[in-house]
Amino acid sequence: MSVPHSPLATNDRIRRAFAIAWVAALAFYFLEYAVRSAPAVMIPELADTFHVSALGVSGILGTYYYTYSVTSLVAGWLLDRLGAKYVVPAGMAVLGAGCLLFVMPWAVVGDLARMLQGAGSAFAFTGAVYLASHAFSAGRLATAIGVTQCLGMLGGTAGQMAVGPLIHGWISVSAFWFGSGLVVLLVGLVLLMITPAEASPTAPRGHGALSTYKTVFANPQSYLCGAIAGLLFAPTTIGDMIWGVRFLQADRAFSYGSAVLAVSMVPLGWVFGCPLLGWLTDRLGRRKPVLAGGALVMLASCLQLVFAPGAATAWATLLLFGVGSGAAMIPYTVIKEANPDEVKGSATGAINFLTFGVTAAIGPMFARRHGAGLGDGVADAAAHFREAGLFWAGAIAAALLLTALLKETGAHARR
Repeated sequence: MSVPHSPLATNDRIRRAFAIAWVAALAFYFLEYAVRSAPAVMIPELADTFHVSALGVSGILGTYYYTYSVTSLVAGWLLDRLGAKYVVPAGMAVLGAGCLLFVMPWAVVGDLARMLQGAGSAFAFTGAVYLASHAFSAGRLATAIGVTQCLGMLGGTAGQMAVGPLIHGWISVSAFWFGSGLVVLLVGLVLLMITPAEASPTAPRGHGALSTYKTVFANPQSYLCGAIAGLLFAPTTIGDMIWGVRFLQADRAFSYGSAVLAVSMVPLGWVFGCPLLGWLTDRLGRRKPVLAGGALVMLASCLQLVFAPGAATAWATLLLFGVGSGAAMIPYTVIKEANPDEVKGSATGAINFLTFGVTAAIGPMFARRHGAGLGDGVADAAAHFREAGLFWAGAIAAALLLTALLKETGAHARR
């Protein structure tokens, strides 16, 4: 004779199933960040492959953020409507296809491949946060999001520190991208098999396809969250992951190996900073003080690197910068707390759209002002490096000013 399971036991089993799927989604996010950051260590090789200049490579790589930001809206809406079982693996399939296409030696195909990479990657973090929100309680969600970003930045570190030596001794650039595509597709298949199906969508059905985004975008706090996160993300995603190696080589006379080591410290700093700051903001029950503190660490590190480079080694400064930049994940928690529970997937999609919309706008601006002509005999390399650093210091300072306008949503404020 079987004993019926209690609702509490059933609920625990469901949470465990989502937690297991969340762990698999972390592998997706790890791979996505490796794909995002790896081009930083192969700019000359990609320029030869696509027969363009370094600035042309920057343009190809930048298309990633256009599709990433727009597709984030689609990813969030699909997750709220359909759940994660088929939506997140579909994103992995798109990312895998983009990696496979990136081996083709034509710039137009490179644009298309990078756009597919961006579109598929939009499902990684959004899907992982969606699964985490089903697996963990509200009191542990910021910590879970911090751990999620931690694994992503481990991928970012691997995409720079490990891939650099790999493509300069073991495998070709095309072999790296082909192999990456196959691994992404394999992990997507595993995720499809283990992600639990949901009985019904969480989003309301009766208010039109865009009702969830209408709710999110009607809230001014959503825009503040996106702008702050975008301004804090841009120095890492653009300044470090695209231009970092080239700037240190050209303006600071670093060797290739030293430059790769230094810039890889930023995502490594995220590995510690994201869970640490996520835990701290949960512990304090406050979001704004930790967010502002992390931004101040970023600003101080940036200014020290620019005006007093001899005060500390570059890798140590960039490691501290990376730890502080873990604060960029706190607005992802704030936007979920500032909007209704039934639009949690769309809220994550919306902040990804806003965050990387800011990144997509800042990237070409930085490339034109500071990236053009890099390494072509700039008269004053120190001044060139200083101007680029002040560009990112300005972005961080703007994020600090906007933080003052953000409403506190932590547990302490709710009490």
